[in-house]
Amino acid sequence: MNAQLVDVDAKPQAAAATWKTVLTHVEPHEACTVRLQAAVDLARHCDALLIGVGAEMVEPLAISDPYGFAGWDAAALTTLREQMLADVERAKAMFLDHTSGVRTAWRAIDDRPAPALARVARAADIIVAGGPPIRPSDRNRTIDTAELILLSGRPVLIAPVKPAALEAKRVVVAWKDGREARRAVADALPLLATADEVLIVEVCNKGDGDDAAFRTSDVAANLQRHGVAARSTAVVASNDEVGYVLNKEADALGADLIVAGCYGRNRMSEWLFGGATLDLLAAPDRFLLMSH
Repeated sequence: MNAQLVDVDAKPQAAAATWKTVLTHVEPHEACTVRLQAAVDLARHCDALLIGVGAEMVEPLAISDPYGFAGWDAAALTTLREQMLADVERAKAMFLDHTSGVRTAWRAIDDRPAPALARVARAADIIVAGGPPIRPSDRNRTIDTAELILLSGRPVLIAPVKPAALEAKRVVVAWKDGREARRAVADALPLLATADEVLIVEVCNKGDGDDAAFRTSDVAANLQRHGVAARSTAVVASNDEVGYVLNKEADALGADLIVAGCYGRNRMSEWLFGGATLDLLAAPDRFLLMSH
Protein backbone atom coordinates (compact mmCIF):
# COMPACT_ATOMS: atom_id res chain seq x y z
CA MET A 1 0.00 0.00 0.00
CA ASN A 2 1.43 3.37 -0.99
CA ALA A 3 1.89 5.88 1.83
CA GLN A 4 0.20 9.24 1.32
CA LEU A 5 2.23 12.23 2.49
CA VAL A 6 0.63 15.54 3.40
CA ASP A 7 2.63 18.76 3.40
CA VAL A 8 1.74 21.07 6.27
CA ASP A 9 1.91 24.79 5.48
CA ALA A 10 3.90 24.00 2.34
CA LYS A 11 4.89 27.05 0.35
CA PRO A 12 6.00 27.10 -3.30
CA GLN A 13 9.72 27.60 -3.68
CA ALA A 14 11.26 30.20 -5.95
CA ALA A 15 11.93 29.17 -9.53
CA ALA A 16 15.34 27.68 -10.26
CA ALA A 17 18.14 29.99 -11.27
CA THR A 18 18.81 30.25 -14.97
CA TRP A 19 21.87 28.90 -16.76
CA LYS A 20 24.80 31.32 -16.89
CA THR A 21 27.11 29.50 -19.32
CA VAL A 22 26.18 27.57 -22.48
CA LEU A 23 28.66 25.30 -24.29
CA THR A 24 28.58 23.97 -27.86
CA HIS A 25 30.80 22.27 -30.43
CA VAL A 26 31.27 24.15 -33.70
CA GLU A 27 32.12 22.49 -37.01
CA PRO A 28 32.96 24.31 -40.25
CA HIS A 29 29.99 23.19 -42.33
CA GLU A 30 26.38 24.16 -42.89
CA ALA A 31 24.86 21.29 -40.91
CA CYS A 32 26.36 22.80 -37.75
CA THR A 33 24.28 25.98 -38.02
CA VAL A 34 21.13 24.32 -36.61
CA ARG A 35 22.98 23.44 -33.42
CA LEU A 36 24.82 26.75 -33.30
CA GLN A 37 21.64 28.80 -33.71
CA ALA A 38 19.98 26.81 -30.92
CA ALA A 39 22.96 27.56 -28.66
CA VAL A 40 22.85 31.26 -29.56
CA ASP A 41 19.11 31.44 -28.88
CA LEU A 42 19.50 29.74 -25.50
CA ALA A 43 22.42 31.97 -24.49
CA ARG A 44 20.47 35.04 -25.52
CA HIS A 45 17.36 33.87 -23.63
CA CYS A 46 19.38 33.24 -20.45
CA ASP A 47 21.70 36.22 -20.90
CA ALA A 48 24.48 33.64 -20.65
CA LEU A 49 28.05 33.39 -21.86
CA LEU A 50 28.32 31.10 -24.91
CA ILE A 51 31.50 29.05 -25.15
CA GLY A 52 32.25 27.68 -28.60
CA VAL A 53 34.70 24.80 -28.96
CA GLY A 54 36.57 23.85 -32.11
CA ALA A 55 37.88 20.32 -31.56
CA GLU A 56 39.42 17.80 -33.90
CA MET A 57 42.10 15.16 -33.61
CA VAL A 58 44.49 13.68 -36.17
CA GLU A 59 45.44 10.06 -35.65
CA PRO A 60 48.95 9.07 -36.81
CA LEU A 61 49.01 7.05 -40.03
CA ALA A 62 51.08 3.89 -39.75
CA ILE A 63 52.75 2.52 -42.89
CA SER A 64 54.79 -0.60 -43.55
CA ASP A 65 57.20 -1.68 -46.29
CA PRO A 66 57.45 -5.14 -47.93
CA TYR A 67 60.01 -6.17 -45.29
CA GLY A 68 57.56 -5.58 -42.43
CA PHE A 69 59.03 -2.31 -41.14
CA ALA A 70 56.33 -0.13 -39.59
CA GLY A 71 56.60 3.63 -39.23
CA TRP A 72 54.70 6.89 -39.48
CA ASP A 73 53.88 8.75 -42.67
CA ALA A 74 55.21 12.13 -41.53
CA ALA A 75 54.22 13.99 -44.70
CA ALA A 76 50.64 12.74 -44.60
CA LEU A 77 50.44 13.51 -40.89
CA THR A 78 51.62 17.08 -41.50
CA THR A 79 49.01 17.55 -44.24
CA LEU A 80 46.23 16.22 -42.02
CA ARG A 81 47.27 18.45 -39.14
CA GLU A 82 47.29 21.51 -41.40
CA GLN A 83 43.80 20.56 -42.54
CA MET A 84 42.68 20.18 -38.93
CA LEU A 85 44.01 23.62 -37.99
CA ALA A 86 42.27 25.13 -41.02
CA ASP A 87 38.99 23.42 -40.06
CA VAL A 88 39.17 24.84 -36.54
CA GLU A 89 39.85 28.34 -37.87
CA ARG A 90 36.84 28.09 -40.21
CA ALA A 91 34.74 26.88 -37.28
CA LYS A 92 35.85 29.92 -35.28
CA ALA A 93 34.90 32.24 -38.13
CA MET A 94 31.46 30.61 -38.36
CA PHE A 95 31.03 30.96 -34.58
CA LEU A 96 31.86 34.66 -34.67
CA ASP A 97 29.56 35.23 -37.67
CA HIS A 98 26.55 33.73 -35.89
CA THR A 99 26.95 35.12 -32.36
CA SER A 100 26.45 38.86 -32.77
CA GLY A 101 25.01 40.40 -29.61
CA VAL A 102 25.89 37.42 -27.42
CA ARG A 103 28.78 37.27 -24.95
CA THR A 104 31.18 34.62 -26.22
CA ALA A 105 34.41 32.77 -25.58
CA TRP A 106 36.28 30.46 -27.95
CA ARG A 107 38.45 27.41 -27.26
CA ALA A 108 40.41 25.35 -29.78
CA ILE A 109 41.34 21.84 -28.63
CA ASP A 110 43.41 19.13 -30.28
CA ASP A 111 41.32 16.13 -29.24
CA ARG A 112 38.23 14.14 -30.10
CA PRO A 113 35.19 16.45 -29.73
CA ALA A 114 33.23 14.42 -27.15
CA PRO A 115 35.98 14.17 -24.50
CA ALA A 116 37.11 17.72 -25.31
CA LEU A 117 33.64 19.14 -24.58
CA ALA A 118 33.30 16.93 -21.52
CA ARG A 119 36.39 18.59 -20.05
CA VAL A 120 35.28 22.12 -20.93
CA ALA A 121 31.90 21.33 -19.34
CA ARG A 122 33.51 22.13 -16.00
CA ALA A 123 33.05 25.79 -17.02
CA ALA A 124 29.44 25.45 -18.24
CA ASP A 125 25.92 24.81 -16.97
CA ILE A 126 24.47 23.19 -20.11
CA ILE A 127 25.71 21.84 -23.45
CA VAL A 128 23.91 22.28 -26.77
CA ALA A 129 24.49 19.44 -29.24
CA GLY A 130 23.08 18.43 -32.60
CA GLY A 131 20.68 15.52 -33.01
CA PRO A 132 22.11 13.22 -35.71
CA PRO A 133 24.27 11.38 -36.12
CA ILE A 134 24.25 9.36 -32.91
CA ARG A 135 26.96 7.13 -34.45
CA PRO A 136 29.20 9.49 -36.43
CA SER A 137 31.49 8.06 -39.07
CA ASP A 138 34.49 10.01 -37.76
CA ARG A 139 34.58 10.55 -34.01
CA ASN A 140 37.81 12.49 -34.41
CA ARG A 141 35.77 15.37 -35.87
CA THR A 142 32.12 14.77 -35.00
CA ILE A 143 30.31 14.54 -31.66
CA ASP A 144 28.69 11.30 -30.59
CA THR A 145 25.76 12.86 -28.72
CA ALA A 146 25.06 9.94 -26.40
CA GLU A 147 28.74 9.60 -25.50
CA LEU A 148 28.84 13.32 -24.69
CA ILE A 149 25.87 13.00 -22.33
CA LEU A 150 27.47 10.11 -20.46
CA LEU A 151 30.90 11.77 -20.22
CA SER A 152 30.07 15.38 -19.44
CA GLY A 153 28.11 15.35 -16.18
CA ARG A 154 26.00 18.21 -17.56
CA PRO A 155 22.53 18.41 -19.11
CA VAL A 156 22.69 18.28 -22.90
CA LEU A 157 20.09 20.10 -25.00
CA ILE A 158 19.85 18.33 -28.35
CA ALA A 159 18.62 20.34 -31.32
CA PRO A 160 16.27 18.60 -33.79
CA VAL A 161 17.27 17.70 -37.31
CA LYS A 162 15.46 20.66 -38.88
CA PRO A 163 15.89 24.29 -37.78
CA ALA A 164 13.50 25.19 -34.97
CA ALA A 165 13.20 27.77 -32.22
CA LEU A 166 12.90 26.38 -28.70
CA GLU A 167 9.93 27.89 -26.87
CA ALA A 168 9.52 25.23 -24.13
CA LYS A 169 6.03 26.47 -23.26
CA ARG A 170 4.78 22.88 -23.18
CA VAL A 171 7.17 20.14 -22.08
CA VAL A 172 6.97 16.37 -21.69
CA VAL A 173 9.10 14.76 -18.99
CA ALA A 174 9.87 11.07 -19.55
CA TRP A 175 9.81 9.44 -16.13
CA LYS A 176 11.56 6.23 -15.15
CA ASP A 177 12.08 5.78 -11.44
CA GLY A 178 15.86 5.95 -11.41
CA ARG A 179 18.81 8.26 -10.92
CA GLU A 180 19.00 9.43 -14.53
CA ALA A 181 15.41 10.69 -14.67
CA ARG A 182 15.75 12.44 -11.30
CA ARG A 183 18.90 14.14 -12.52
CA ALA A 184 17.22 15.21 -15.78
CA VAL A 185 14.24 16.79 -13.98
CA ALA A 186 16.52 18.72 -11.63
CA ASP A 187 18.74 19.85 -14.51
CA ALA A 188 15.74 21.02 -16.55
CA LEU A 189 14.25 23.25 -13.83
CA PRO A 190 15.31 26.53 -15.51
CA LEU A 191 13.09 25.61 -18.49
CA LEU A 192 10.34 23.81 -16.57
CA ALA A 193 9.87 26.80 -14.29
CA THR A 194 8.90 29.05 -17.22
CA ALA A 195 6.70 26.52 -19.08
CA ASP A 196 2.95 26.93 -19.34
CA GLU A 197 2.37 23.19 -18.98
CA VAL A 198 4.59 20.25 -18.03
CA LEU A 199 3.40 16.66 -18.39
CA ILE A 200 5.18 13.87 -16.49
CA VAL A 201 4.80 10.58 -18.41
CA GLU A 202 5.76 7.10 -17.27
CA VAL A 203 5.38 4.23 -19.74
CA CYS A 204 4.68 1.12 -17.68
CA ASN A 205 3.78 -2.53 -18.03
CA LYS A 206 0.27 -3.86 -17.61
CA GLY A 207 -0.52 -4.23 -13.91
CA ASP A 208 1.89 -1.45 -12.88
CA GLY A 209 -0.43 1.44 -13.74
CA ASP A 210 -1.38 2.39 -10.18
CA ASP A 211 2.21 2.45 -8.95
CA ALA A 212 3.32 4.42 -12.03
CA ALA A 213 0.53 6.93 -11.46
CA PHE A 214 1.65 7.37 -7.86
CA ARG A 215 5.28 7.86 -8.88
CA THR A 216 4.51 10.44 -11.54
CA SER A 217 2.12 12.34 -9.26
CA ASP A 218 4.96 12.49 -6.72
CA VAL A 219 7.19 14.10 -9.34
CA ALA A 220 4.49 16.54 -10.41
CA ALA A 221 3.79 17.55 -6.81
CA ASN A 222 7.47 18.26 -6.20
CA LEU A 223 7.66 20.40 -9.34
CA GLN A 224 4.53 22.27 -8.27
CA ARG A 225 6.34 23.21 -5.06
CA HIS A 226 8.93 24.84 -7.33
CA GLY A 227 6.19 26.83 -9.04
CA VAL A 228 6.03 24.55 -12.10
CA ALA A 229 2.66 23.98 -13.78
CA ALA A 230 2.99 20.19 -13.77
CA ARG A 231 0.58 17.28 -14.10
CA SER A 232 1.15 13.57 -14.62
CA THR A 233 -0.02 10.45 -16.42
CA ALA A 234 0.90 6.77 -16.74
CA VAL A 235 0.61 4.96 -20.08
CA VAL A 236 0.56 1.17 -20.43
CA ALA A 237 2.75 0.02 -23.33
CA SER A 238 5.60 -2.36 -24.11
CA ASN A 239 9.22 -1.41 -23.51
CA ASP A 240 9.95 -1.07 -27.22
CA GLU A 241 7.14 1.50 -27.57
CA VAL A 242 8.52 4.01 -25.05
CA GLY A 243 9.95 6.40 -27.64
CA TYR A 244 6.77 6.23 -29.73
CA VAL A 245 4.53 6.93 -26.70
CA LEU A 246 6.63 9.88 -25.55
CA ASN A 247 6.55 11.48 -28.99
CA LYS A 248 2.80 10.82 -29.27
CA GLU A 249 2.20 12.52 -25.91
CA ALA A 250 4.41 15.43 -26.99
CA ASP A 251 2.44 15.79 -30.23
CA ALA A 252 -0.87 15.79 -28.35
CA LEU A 253 0.39 18.42 -25.91
CA GLY A 254 2.05 20.53 -28.60
CA ALA A 255 5.38 20.19 -26.79
CA ASP A 256 8.61 21.15 -28.53
CA LEU A 257 10.78 19.66 -25.74
CA ILE A 258 11.13 16.24 -24.12
CA VAL A 259 13.18 15.92 -20.91
CA ALA A 260 14.60 12.46 -20.22
CA GLY A 261 17.35 10.55 -18.52
CA CYS A 262 20.02 8.99 -20.74
CA TYR A 263 20.53 5.33 -19.91
CA GLY A 264 23.82 3.76 -20.93
CA ARG A 265 27.17 2.42 -19.83
CA ASN A 266 30.65 1.70 -21.12
CA ARG A 267 31.76 -1.88 -21.66
CA MET A 268 35.07 -2.74 -23.27
CA SER A 269 35.38 0.81 -24.68
CA GLU A 270 32.00 0.50 -26.41
CA TRP A 271 29.03 2.59 -25.31
CA LEU A 272 25.85 0.59 -24.79
CA PHE A 273 22.51 2.40 -24.53
CA GLY A 274 18.95 1.56 -23.59
CA GLY A 275 16.34 1.24 -26.32
CA ALA A 276 14.38 4.34 -25.29
CA THR A 277 17.57 6.43 -25.29
CA LEU A 278 18.41 5.29 -28.81
CA ASP A 279 14.84 5.85 -30.03
CA LEU A 280 14.80 9.45 -28.78
CA LEU A 281 18.25 10.28 -30.13
CA ALA A 282 18.01 8.55 -33.50
CA ALA A 283 16.42 11.42 -35.47
CA PRO A 284 14.77 13.90 -33.10
CA ASP A 285 12.01 16.05 -34.57
CA ARG A 286 11.83 18.21 -31.42
CA PHE A 287 14.31 19.37 -28.79
CA LEU A 288 15.54 16.90 -26.17
CA LEU A 289 17.13 17.68 -22.84
CA MET A 290 18.97 14.63 -21.51
CA SER A 291 21.08 13.96 -18.43
CA HIS A 292 22.93 10.96 -17.08
